[in-house]
Amino acid sequence: MNTTNSTLTQQFTPELDVHRRSLGVTFTGDGMAEVVVWAPLAESVDLLLIDPSDCLPLEKQTQGYWTLSTARLQPGDRYQFRLNGEKVRPDPASLAQPEGVHGPSGAVDTTRFSWNDPDWPNLPLEEYVIYELHVGTFTPEGTFEGIARKLDYLKSLGVNAIEIMPIAQFPGDRNWGYDGVLPYAAQDSYGGAAGLQQLVDTCHQKGMAVILDVVYNHFGPEGNYFTDFGPYLTSKYCTPWGDAINFDDVWSDGIRRFFIENVLMWLRDFHIDALRLDAVHAIKDFSPVHILQEIREQVDRLMETTGRQHYLIVENDLNDPRFINPLTEQGFGMDAQWMDEFHHALRVASGEERRGYYSDFEGIAHVAKSYRDAYVYDGQFSAHRKRHFGRKAPERSGAQFVVFSQNHDQIGNRMLGERTSQLVSFEMQKLLAGAVLVSPFLPLLFMGEEWGESNPFLYFVSHTDPELVEAVRKGRKQEFACFHDEGEVPDPVAVTTFQQSKLQWELLSQEPHQTLFRYYQTLIALRKQHPALRHLSRLQLDVRVDEDRQTIRLHRWHGDQQVFCLLNFSTEPQEVARPEKSEGWQTLFDSADPQWTPGGSGSQPPTRPDSHSGQSPDDRAWLLAPESIRILSIQ
Repeated sequence: MNTTNSTLTQQFTPELDVHRRSLGVTFTGDGMAEVVVWAPLAESVDLLLIDPSDCLPLEKQTQGYWTLSTARLQPGDRYQFRLNGEKVRPDPASLAQPEGVHGPSGAVDTTRFSWNDPDWPNLPLEEYVIYELHVGTFTPEGTFEGIARKLDYLKSLGVNAIEIMPIAQFPGDRNWGYDGVLPYAAQDSYGGAAGLQQLVDTCHQKGMAVILDVVYNHFGPEGNYFTDFGPYLTSKYCTPWGDAINFDDVWSDGIRRFFIENVLMWLRDFHIDALRLDAVHAIKDFSPVHILQEIREQVDRLMETTGRQHYLIVENDLNDPRFINPLTEQGFGMDAQWMDEFHHALRVASGEERRGYYSDFEGIAHVAKSYRDAYVYDGQFSAHRKRHFGRKAPERSGAQFVVFSQNHDQIGNRMLGERTSQLVSFEMQKLLAGAVLVSPFLPLLFMGEEWGESNPFLYFVSHTDPELVEAVRKGRKQEFACFHDEGEVPDPVAVTTFQQSKLQWELLSQEPHQTLFRYYQTLIALRKQHPALRHLSRLQLDVRVDEDRQTIRLHRWHGDQQVFCLLNFSTEPQEVARPEKSEGWQTLFDSADPQWTPGGSGSQPPTRPDSHSGQSPDDRAWLLAPESIRILSIQ
């Protein structure tokens, strides 16, 4: 049989085509498989078929690419590449690894899935209410199908966008996802490519967007065979994971294309609505066109072609608005970024000890600054970093910042993985939720926080290399040197560590979890309904802070609609000054209302402290219960 198609040989070009994926294995309508692999330093590349066994040589093309067109490989078949007649490896652009990261790849035809979302418009980014979840621990099943069964629950909560922690194929069946080694392959134990497509399709039918967390700053350690194919890494830069991914060194064009095609694949072939790019501050690239800028440009081309809207959200620890400035302002054009600083200030305000990276934060003063300026550090001296840090971002919309009171990192960064429910009072849990949901930014919830999940969210892996396992254990112990003085770090490799991190859905039928769920549900609905909370203008906002009383008065407005959000972080009743014209303000929501306390008893009615003015306190101040949030609106 003639296994080589001269048409592919003549027409192959390293130029990117946003309409289709070229890397790895793709299928044409006439039953042919097109195979493309980038291996610029190889002398020969062969395609090894597993069943029936066969060896088919690839033809060398320009700029390090090797190609083959064959009818011998069909969807569902397993295959590998052999380099220089010796090393047998899975496909770097594999879409399936049914036998794990060390085994053969599985050929997948993503075009076979029948989509039911042709009219899905995506939601405006400013309307996103995001729910971050980990596939393996979100449900008992730990699969994409398990998530689909919970979508009606999430809709009832008020969530309209789920953010899925990384799903790139990792060793074993337990991992946070940040040790993935095959970025194109959806984890087989979660349900693989077809399972992900079905989940996204179901989400869209229910009016929910899907954000996928992707990792482009490093590869995981086990099953990482990239350097066998080419210079995917460079020693020019040192990162927390060793050599950096090669975005600007010799042969970097091939690596840049590899990741750009990955971005386009998730958006085009899996209908993902937005990507969350992990720790982009760890991406090292001094090219004239930064890789993030090139990703933005190619996603814009894709959107022009398909008419679908997609967003790019980054995790960024640099407080540099260049990342979220548009291309027209010499920025990288990312749509939004995570705001860890809002979280850090909020945690210190709730009583977190100021150690490690929390040492830079001053509680409510910095919460108020983040409400006003987004970045807490925008040019000041950072004692933790021992240098001046950050730049101001006055022109950026509130919809460009994602805020939270907890997430996978901030829980996992604790040695024992304690969630907020194990660290603060029930009243403070409600206040923290309120602080996030009345912010002029995009709110993100971490799975289970809406009912006060008590199980920890620990760091877990299922590596098989004994030396690597021991290195991970030692690394976890060293990581907490500045946070914990005693205690044992949970074994990240133990199955029990993973099992302890699963959500306890049965808590939803118990108190105080049931009341807390209703609290979140009501507060999310209020955010969506009230124009002053729904619109994310950072200009129509005023913040007043009283550090002595530990209170914040957040005033937001849109048109003639106004709200005052009053936050009391102290354990005593406190007064908050009214504005000069305070007639007609009525309470929309009060976390101290008896309905938000299990059993309906509510907080004790606050006793008014001595007034410091010579006038009637009723005319000069609003009174807040301890650890509470109160929202008022003008009628």
